[in-house]
Parts: sequence; structure tokens; C-alpha cells
Amino acid sequence: MRLKTSLLKEPKHKDLVSCVGWTTADELFSCSDDHQIMKWNPVTSETTRVLKLPDDVYPLDLHWFPRGIGGKKQSQAESFVLTSSDGKFHLISKLGRVEKSVEAHFGAVLAGRWNYEGTALVTVGEDGQVKIWSKSGMLRSTLAQQGTPVYSVSWAPDSDKVLYTSGQQLIIKPLQPNAKVLQWKAHDGLILKTDWNSVNDLILSAGEDCRYKVWDSFGRVLYNSQPHEYPITAIAWALDGELFAVGSFNTLRLCDKTGWSYALEKPNTGSIFAISWSIDGTQLAGACGNGQVIFAHVVEQHWEWQNFQITLIKRRTMKVHNVINDAVDLLEFRDRVIKASLNYGYLVVSTSLQCYVFSTRNWNTPLIFDLKEGTVSLILQAERHFLLVDGGGLYLYSYEGRLISSPKYPGMRTDILNALTVSLSNDTLAVKDKADEKVIYIFEALSGKPLGDGKPLTHKTEIVEIALDQKGLTSERKIAFIDKNRDLFITSVKRFGKEQKIVKIGTMVQSLAWNDSCNILCGIQDSRFTVWYYPNTVYVDKDLLPKTLYEKDASEFSKSPQIVSFVGNQVTIRRADGSLVHLHISPYPAILHGHVSSSRWQDGLRLCRFVKDQTLWACLAAMAVANKDMSTAEIAYAAIGEIDKVQYINSIKELPSKESRLAHMLLFSGNCQEAETLLLQAGLVYQAIQININLYNWERALELAVKHRTHVDTVLAYRQKFLEDFGKKETNQRFLQYAEGLEVDWNKIKAKIEMEIAKERERAAASAAGRSSVTVQQ
Repeated sequence: MRLKTSLLKEPKHKDLVSCVGWTTADELFSCSDDHQIMKWNPVTSETTRVLKLPDDVYPLDLHWFPRGIGGKKQSQAESFVLTSSDGKFHLISKLGRVEKSVEAHFGAVLAGRWNYEGTALVTVGEDGQVKIWSKSGMLRSTLAQQGTPVYSVSWAPDSDKVLYTSGQQLIIKPLQPNAKVLQWKAHDGLILKTDWNSVNDLILSAGEDCRYKVWDSFGRVLYNSQPHEYPITAIAWALDGELFAVGSFNTLRLCDKTGWSYALEKPNTGSIFAISWSIDGTQLAGACGNGQVIFAHVVEQHWEWQNFQITLIKRRTMKVHNVINDAVDLLEFRDRVIKASLNYGYLVVSTSLQCYVFSTRNWNTPLIFDLKEGTVSLILQAERHFLLVDGGGLYLYSYEGRLISSPKYPGMRTDILNALTVSLSNDTLAVKDKADEKVIYIFEALSGKPLGDGKPLTHKTEIVEIALDQKGLTSERKIAFIDKNRDLFITSVKRFGKEQKIVKIGTMVQSLAWNDSCNILCGIQDSRFTVWYYPNTVYVDKDLLPKTLYEKDASEFSKSPQIVSFVGNQVTIRRADGSLVHLHISPYPAILHGHVSSSRWQDGLRLCRFVKDQTLWACLAAMAVANKDMSTAEIAYAAIGEIDKVQYINSIKELPSKESRLAHMLLFSGNCQEAETLLLQAGLVYQAIQININLYNWERALELAVKHRTHVDTVLAYRQKFLEDFGKKETNQRFLQYAEGLEVDWNKIKAKIEMEIAKERERAAASAAGRSSVTVQQ
């Protein structure tokens, strides 16, 4: 990826340009020390003068009112705030009319920023004050009073905190009066610029120590650049939080969100004092010290999938390279390319007006449809359909271009969604809420309605990243997510009337990805790269989970690597320095998943015998238990030396009725409640009581016996024997109450149990005979 820069031969401004700001993707405003405000069209290279400021007013910063906000007063959205050296800020309309000038600070007003909702404005000045204003320019509060000038200010993503500079310190101050202030030393020189991104919640800072740094919102440094030749005078996030730009003397740098540099340009600009990204994130403009305005386009982005590599070579042209036969295709578009995604055999490209869907089998005839709103901020693909996210909402389209659904949830803010907070599979869409970060909204893909009872999935701590598995039945769809403590959890998406267990399967997980062709999960865990070959094991046999993992030392990937993709048996990881590393994992677990999904158990056994790998046998054991295939489970457990489980499975096979066998299989997986419910529904009350006795769940056993008026003496007898074995006395009032006047006779009890088992055998035989007669009739 690199920047394609353009400068005019002669600067339009006669003095240094102090600030720039985009209104639309094709219109930019610039302000200069020559007191002119100019409007630019980078497509036609036209410039027009909008306003001439008074000679004593030098502009310092401008910020446009947030788009798409402002309700009925749409005129407000067409205006910007301009801060200046005379201690005032000015609200100026797009047409160049000064709506209002407000005395704000003693000395120059160094920066001003609207919050994301457009309900408040923050200004900072040479007097060291940080002030909050209403959108009409009325003073609400003085948030802080510093002893030194405040050079830069930014809002937190939820607009409830403000980040500002104080010498070498960065300070995050909440708007609530008594809330805790976070302050830390960020640079060795004066901090000149900051920016806080609303999508990834990361902070940028740049200073006179010639460095730029990336921080998280707790003030921990994530990236610290090498010192440059000159102070860093400008820094700015692209809206989607994937890229940022850095400006210095005759220097413009394009960086990834983790800090490393994609491209370095050395234009003849003097110092770049401000950088502004266009709304669609494809281009940026810089305010230059020599009176120029520099425009730069992001080109040469790459997308890869299997044997295809696609590169954006110009704003409207993509090159497709098939590495197998070296065939090259050029794709031309009518408008500028904004976003693209390549996966599952399709390339989806959104331009400023249209969406193109190409099949990798045919690059000549794309399917094209118009977009409701120009700026698509995210494209996500699944095997059967894809999701477009723009300022207006979430839209699911089929690869034939048909709109399938448009899910909505309360307080939806699409501008802050990214690939970590939205996940798509063939039947499900999951979205992490921003208002309450412990909540995940889950929708049916085809209808766009909330899944099941409509209640979202709620976790006990804030969630950072979510991912849905891609294959298998809808009823078994799983979602994996990482929370703020970096713990990895997994749970079922569908909850049948009961709360599905959320199970922890990993700690200190930095990044995760599901495989595209089977339900294998990989993640980078502390200093290890881990693959969960069959994550569902946690619901089947928790003790078996460690045996179904593949682990590899991840120190070669350096600090905080990210998983880019997991296609087939290849995992692509991006290291902290930006380089890509490709890892290959064993192909056998994926083959085993394929055999099991089509119930070819013999093929699965043959594969395990051929490979002779304990991990594969453990996966097969868990899969067999999940699919209630006892014979395969017995062989697989024997192969990994779990003799106690082999014996238990043998005892299950000898049970007389199908219901008993199923209930004991549920017990095997630790689902005691479900096992008991199943037996009670089948009328096997004694079996349900016996299960609770075996688990020493005495009170429940007695409760069932009393409720169904049977086997109370059995429960008391077993309880008495249990207490005698441990030399203890009965203290439970309920047991003492029922034991009064009840004689325990073991012979009677044994006879009763024998009768229950015989009755169950008869029922099982009768139902089997009934089934066979139906088959004969058919």
C-alpha cells in the first residue's frame, strides 16, 4: 500500500496553510495565514475563494460539524468551527457566512472539536483552559485549567471524555465532575497533536521529540516510532481506524493502526501542519507550510484468497493476478474504489455510488447495483451472502445482488463497527453493541430478526472481539469472543429456552479466527499459537479439550501479532512490523470434520489409524460422543488410554432403553439437568432418582421421590449407607422427618429396583417390536 501524492505547480495561498477539512469526498476547505478560506475540488483541480477573514484574524484549526446528524436543522451540518489567534472561535457556514463569533480564550484558540453526536464543542487555548460549549456556542463548562498552553484536543469515542495535551503529558478527563482523571508522560518534548479514533479506541500523539506514538485508552503505549529528523507536526486517523497519516517537514507517512509504516513520501511542502482524511478513507489532504495543499490517494492495497491476488493500481482500476497460470485481468470502475473484500470465490467492491460483485470464475461480467448511501465502511463475506455497512445501516445482500435483510437494534451506530465487532455466517449475524459493550446482538441472516427469544447475548465483562463459526448446522452455530481481560469464551448462538453455558477455553488471547471450511478455531495465546481442532469438546467432555489442541511457540511472530486469515490449512499472521507470516497446520483434522459431518464413522476411524496421532483420536472421541455414536467413541477413547471412560460407555451400551442410554450420554457430557428432564419425560422416574443418588445430589433425589410418591425408602436407604460409610449422623431435617417410622429393608428395595429394570426392558422391547412392525407394513 502506498500514497499517490499531488501538488499544484503554484500554491493558491500566499502564506502557510494552517488547517484543512473535507465536507464530502470531493470537496475540501483550507484556511491560511493569508486570511483566505478556499474551497478545493481534487477531481477537477478547481479552487474558489469562500471567505476573506479580517487582517488581524489568523486561523489555527477547523472542524466540520458531524455529517448525518443535526435532525431537522440540516443547515447546521453544513457548517464548521474555525478557531483563531484573536481568542475567538467562529461558526461559519459552507457558503462562507460567519454565523457567530464567540470570545472563548485569552490568547489564541489553538484547537476546536465537535463531539461525535454534534451536541457539544470543545476548545483549548494558549491560556491553558479546556472549555465545553453547546452547539449554538454557549459556554457549558470550563473542564480544565492548565498552567501551559493546550495545543490539541480530541473526544473519546462515546463523547463522555476529552483528551488534551499539557506540555509532555497527555490527559484524559471525563465530563462528569468527580470522575477519575488519567494522566501520563507521553513524550520527551512538547506534544503538538493528538487524535482518538472512535472505531478502534486507540490514541495517537505526536511531538517535538520527533516521534509519534500509538496508545490504548488506558494510556499504555502500543507503538513508539523511531525519532524522525524534524518534529512531527500533524497526525490523523482515517475514519475506519485501519490507517493513520503522519506529517512532518517535507514528510508524509502512511501507517497501519498498529504503528508500522506502509509508505513514506518526501514532498516539497515545508512542514505539514494539519492532515484531514476524506469520509470514505481513500484520500487525505495536508495543510503545508509553503502555502500548498497536498492531496494523497491510498493505492496499491492488496487482497488475497487461494490462488488470486488483487491489487488496486489506480483509483478506479484493479489488477487480478492468478498465480497458478499467471493470467492477469484488469477491472475498470466508473467511480473511485472505496472498499473491497475477496473471499469464498467472490470479489465485492464498493465505489462511491455502486457495488460490484465478481465471481472468481468470471471477471468479465460483474453484477452491479446502486448503493443507497455512498460511503461503505465495512464489507464482510460469508459463503452464501455478504454484508455492507454504511452510515445508514447494515445491509445483507446475496451474491446475485438481492437485498436479503437489514437488521436493526436499539441505539445502532454503524460508524463505529469494524471487522472485530461484527461477524457473519451463512445463517447468523452477530454485532457487538457500543452502548453496552457486554452485549452481542444476534440476528437471523435471512429475516434480519433477532434470533430466538430476541434477547441479546450478555457477558459479565466488556467484549473486545467476536467471531462466528462458518460451517455445520444452524442449531449448532457457535460464537467465540474475547473479553477485556483477554479471555476467550465460546457459546452456542441458539438457546432453546434455557441459558446456554458460556465456557472459557483460553486466556491471554490476542487474536482469533475460524477456519473458512470447517469449525476449527485458531488464536494467538500469550506466547503460543493455539489451534482448537474441535472447540465443541468443551460441551461434550471438558477433560478432553487439552488433548484436542495444537500448540506452537509464537515468539517468532514478535509482539502483538494479528491473525489475518485462516483458509484451508493455511494461517496468515501479520507481525508487529507489518510483515506477513504463513503457517501450515495439519490437514487431517479438517478431513476428519468432513467425514463426521457426513456420518462416515468408519472412514474417520481409518484416518485416525493411518495418522496415529493422539490429538486426532481425541477429536474423534469428542465428535462421536457429540453425535451419540457409542461404538466409535469406545474405540477412540481406548486409543488415547481413557480406560475409565471406555468402561462407562460399555455400561451405557448395556442399558435397556434408548432414553436411558441418551440420558447417560448427557450425564457423560456433564449435562445432569438435561439427563434428568429426559428421564422424567420418558416416565423413568426411578432412573432419574438413581442418577441424583449416584451424584450424591440427595435433596433433589428425595424431592423427586416425594413428588412422584415412589422410592422414598430407596433414597433413605442409600443416604443411610452413605452416612454409615463416612461415620456421620443425619442432620438434614427433611431426611429425619421422612425417616421417622420408615423401616429400611434392603431386600425389598433390591426387589423393587429389579422390578423397575424389568419394566424398562419390557417397554424397550415393546417399542422395538412396534417399530419393526411399522417397517414391515411399509
